Amino acid sequence: MNKTREEGLSLVSELTNMIRDEVRGNVQVVLCPPFLHLTAVGKLIESYDNVALGAQNCHQKASGAYTGEISAAMLKSAGVQYVILGHSERRQYFGESNALLKEKVDIALETGLTPIFCCGESLGQREEGIHMDFVRGQLTESLFHLGNEQLRRIVIAYEPIWAIGTGKTASNAQAQEMHAALRAHLATKYGAEVAGEIRILYGGSVNAGNAAELFASPDVDGGLVGGASLKSREFTDIVKAAV
Repeated sequence: MNKTREEGLSLVSELTNMIRDEVRGNVQVVLCPPFLHLTAVGKLIESYDNVALGAQNCHQKASGAYTGEISAAMLKSAGVQYVILGHSERRQYFGESNALLKEKVDIALETGLTPIFCCGESLGQREEGIHMDFVRGQLTESLFHLGNEQLRRIVIAYEPIWAIGTGKTASNAQAQEMHAALRAHLATKYGAEVAGEIRILYGGSVNAGNAAELFASPDVDGGLVGGASLKSREFTDIVKAAV
């Protein structure tokens, strides 16, 4: 929840110009502005093949008397291709459960959106040594009802909650360990081939200084970028690190 309309469009203009001029190689960028800015941002990026439009959330119902909410169909009609589901802040501040997120995943897929499904543990859970089982459980309860082809459309974002907005970052080894564990967990139900195709992003205080090392890990396929995305120079450097 940052940036007025004018500030947001100015930021997107800077970002897309930098990406056009500096980024060479096969990398997909997804910009997920607040709902109010989606249409305007969509117009700014429509000529960029490697920049797509995403939303930060959607409601679990197709339509109805849910004042203030946004449906997946509304997003689709606005040109949105991706939607973030289960971000740690949505789980923490709005009580979103694995069961609710299962519904959101389903409606997003039915509508033709690509879910960016977030998962991750707290510092307390990591210190207790239950972090692996906890995050595996998030995947099991929200995604394991899907068929193979549906799962192939999912992007997973691992968010170590203890590293979000704190300045802390999981070490390369910690990130790789969790990403590999999630991929192995997917393989138990869907097989190694399908699990190997799933993009798993790292989402814990990614910045221009740590992006290249994180992305070099074999099971880290990109980043879910928070505060650094509000700085055009830093965000562009992160994108360049992903090439």
